[in-house]
Amino acid sequence: MMKELEIRTSRRAEMVDITAKVHTAVSDSRVVSGVCTIFIPHTTAGVTINENADPSVKQDIMEFLEKNIPHRGGYHHTEGNADSHIKAALVGTSVAVLFEQGELLLGTWQGIFFCEFDGPRQRKIWLNITGD
Repeated sequence: MMKELEIRTSRRAEMVDITAKVHTAVSDSRVVSGVCTIFIPHTTAGVTINENADPSVKQDIMEFLEKNIPHRGGYHHTEGNADSHIKAALVGTSVAVLFEQGELLLGTWQGIFFCEFDGPRQRKIWLNITGD
């Protein structure tokens, strides 16, 4: 089953917790057990799984990426978002999450994050939910 979610980001760079949206989509699918693949169809955004209990983790990740891949870095790509392409390539555009009895099998502190690197924008998130 394919499902499309939409998200509106509010800053140029941010991590948005989408765990609840993915959980709702999995629950609504009525697939009991399987895998949900989350794919981001954009070249300047990504998705990752990381800690969602302490917001300073998101801040640390974003600050690390900005420090090491600055917005104004003298890049060859001249549209002004070369850093966004590099960050998206490093973070990645997909993750897979197992689920059982309609519940995402994430670790105690894990959440699923949409990573915006060239916002604010209206973005799409594609889910492929497969299983029994």
